Amino acid sequence: MLFWGCSSIVFYTYLGYGIILFSLVKLKAIFIKEHPKFESPFLPKVTLFVAAYNEISCIKEKVKNMFEIDYPADRLQILFITDGSNDGSTAYLEGINGVEVLHENNRGGKIGAINRGMGYVKHPIVIYSDANAMLNPQSVKEIVKHYEDPVIGCVAGEKRVFSNGDDGASGAGEGIYWKYESFLKKYDFKLHSAVGAAGELFSIRTELHQKVEKDTILDDFIISLRIAMKGYKIAYEPAAFASEYASESIQEEKKRKVRISAGGIQSTVRLLKLFNPFKYGWLTFQFVSHRVLRWTVSPVFLFLVFPLNLVLALESDLYFYWILFYCQILFYLSAGIGYFLQKNQLKYKIFFVPFYFVFMNVCVFLGINRYLNGNQSVLWEKARK
Repeated sequence: MLFWGCSSIVFYTYLGYGIILFSLVKLKAIFIKEHPKFESPFLPKVTLFVAAYNEISCIKEKVKNMFEIDYPADRLQILFITDGSNDGSTAYLEGINGVEVLHENNRGGKIGAINRGMGYVKHPIVIYSDANAMLNPQSVKEIVKHYEDPVIGCVAGEKRVFSNGDDGASGAGEGIYWKYESFLKKYDFKLHSAVGAAGELFSIRTELHQKVEKDTILDDFIISLRIAMKGYKIAYEPAAFASEYASESIQEEKKRKVRISAGGIQSTVRLLKLFNPFKYGWLTFQFVSHRVLRWTVSPVFLFLVFPLNLVLALESDLYFYWILFYCQILFYLSAGIGYFLQKNQLKYKIFFVPFYFVFMNVCVFLGINRYLNGNQSVLWEKARK
């Protein structure tokens, strides 16, 4: 019972939910028509909001990128919050016409910048973006069209990872991970609502913003889910995308993953009300299936399956358990080979997928430990790209 229970939850978390989600959307399409196509030009006033701490290495490219966005300039406010920066990025931004800059010497983290900067947002729609994430020219138009529907309170864009033939384990694994995440977000929205947004590119109705606790780690997730808890939906728009480079190395990616895992536990605790299906319906199902299981029990069950399988193989007369056990050995050997290859900078990407999967789940344990020990600061160290 333990083996099959753990195995079922692990399968459901990483593959089964995607299969069920896809099936539910196809079933829904039989009875309900898809969202209407947007044809009329809808050009509300928009604020592009960037919290940037010591981003001089990419700030010039980011400004150029924002000025290349296909949207009427008189309907666009470009706002940078550079609190705590001391690398010259504030002075650079202050010298550019069409860019508003807010700066104070104290650094309060990204959520501190958001809480402070929202008081200076002039327009009804605000679009958040990271300094190192480059937006496609049509991104703003693709995002704001969803706000024609009054039930939409937040719109999540797509995150894309620049890829090339020299990608290591971090780049290859992160790229595949985000492709699968994009699939889930697309079908989450088709079923009911996307479950959270990524900080690289998302937007909200300005009137729906409420200050978030200053120690919040995953500000994008908390902001978007709390809007969904008010009865609004989170739209997902893959035609609006933010592209960024993968982490420079697996060590740099580890910083990011552990931080996200610690934030996942914190978010789960702060969104406990979402576990009430009688109030939140489909959103509860999606929240638990897409997020909570990954951040809590599934990594534990994943590593329990191996010893449980060995016990069953030794005690049972069924060869089936030996087959499963050897499959697990093959999988972890592949992950080990992937670890060896990335450590020695050898590029055989077929082994990076199992390695990145195991690496991701190990990071969950490290993140849980960091959260429980209170060691995760809101002032986090950026992963080098």
